[in-house]
Amino acid sequence: MINLKSAIGIISGLAMLLLVGPTARAEQGNQVIPQASEKSQASSQKQLVRQKQARKPEQNQTSKQVLAGKTSLVLATKPEIARKPHQLILQVNSNEPAMMNLTLNNATNVAQHYRDLGEAVSIEVITFGPGLHMLREDTSPVKARIEVLALSNPEISFKACGNTQENMRKAENKDINLIAQATVVKSGVVRVMELQEQGWSYVKP
Repeated sequence: MINLKSAIGIISGLAMLLLVGPTARAEQGNQVIPQASEKSQASSQKQLVRQKQARKPEQNQTSKQVLAGKTSLVLATKPEIARKPHQLILQVNSNEPAMMNLTLNNATNVAQHYRDLGEAVSIEVITFGPGLHMLREDTSPVKARIEVLALSNPEISFKACGNTQENMRKAENKDINLIAQATVVKSGVVRVMELQEQGWSYVKP
């Protein structure tokens, strides 16, 4: 027969087994679960990276399309820059008929050039010193030519130096009359300078 002490010992042993067994299984389970979670997290992270990489080309393409669209919109709405007008000064300060005719040739050629292009041009023939004879009613060797030229080339104008006109009046003791196409400016040299300051091109034959 089993005595009381043996029975107590057997019961205690069984109780210990019952307590230790679930704890051990729980510990084993706890070890397995974290390992499975780490693998799942790593796999999820890799999938996210692949998805982001797959989306990058699409995002870049979309960004390029948006930028191209904005650029086209700016170009379409940007006002056209106005073309700078063509403006030319031709100076005459010599009483030589050849020089006067050369100046008229240049003026006619420039006016015709821009007329063919459909572009506006302004040309001023500015005379001073001995060149004033080009516009004098009594001494101009090109008076008839200027009359004809002015009718077909309104973009060409003729300026006479007022200082030179006054000096000739004093020297010759008579009024110095100019052709109808001439306009008097106070100083021919100052006129040239001021037009250059405004961006006009300057040519001396």
